[in-house]
Amino acid sequence: MPDNLHKTADYVIAPQPQATLPIAGSDKVFPINRVFCIGRNYAAHAVEMGHDPDREPPFFFFKTASNITSDGTFPYPERTEDVHHEVELVVALSKGGSNIAVEDALDHVWGYGIGLDMTRRDLQGEAKKMGRPWEVGKSFEASGPCGPLVPASEIGHPTSGAIWLDVNGQRRQTGDLNQLLWKIPEMIAELSHYFDLKAGDIIMTGTPSGVGAVVKGDVMTAHVDGFKPLTVRVV
Repeated sequence: MPDNLHKTADYVIAPQPQATLPIAGSDKVFPINRVFCIGRNYAAHAVEMGHDPDREPPFFFFKTASNITSDGTFPYPERTEDVHHEVELVVALSKGGSNIAVEDALDHVWGYGIGLDMTRRDLQGEAKKMGRPWEVGKSFEASGPCGPLVPASEIGHPTSGAIWLDVNGQRRQTGDLNQLLWKIPEMIAELSHYFDLKAGDIIMTGTPSGVGAVVKGDVMTAHVDGFKPLTVRVV
């Protein structure tokens, strides 16, 4: 354990509460460590964002654990006029490691859920033009609404199935998990070559095409086959 990590300590200020996600059908919760997000992992979404649809080496960015929420609301953020929805399958890890082999990667998965990678698209676009990091566009308060996690022991490891998102009952995004350019085991293996993965890390696996803006009062309904739909109101 690094010298600056302590199981117990006499803190000079009170530490923030542990960020968690609920577990479907249980009173237990999943402790969130880090949040890894993969960009442009569906070909059609890559095209709509102005990029080549062919599979390219994956790239990752972060949200923070405190960005993840589960109360069914999304507070419209400040300093933006163009907030977009991005529905994604979420992967939750039960153990970590470095240089994980693809064939061993699914042994590290605790379960799965539905999440939204909410994006201040105007701020992200400005950052891209200036060659700057995306954090102001991606990693802001309440930018990761998620539903309850379902254990892999119950749902298995999804490789196909519809993924879609409606806004006010109108279909916006649609795709299938089999369209992921980088599959779940590949994502885990690739991340583990750059980071020492930990139990509690979650991965947002990318979004299908159809991303678009929301405004206050909108109701987003996110679906992945095999999961209870996630409903999030923009407030």
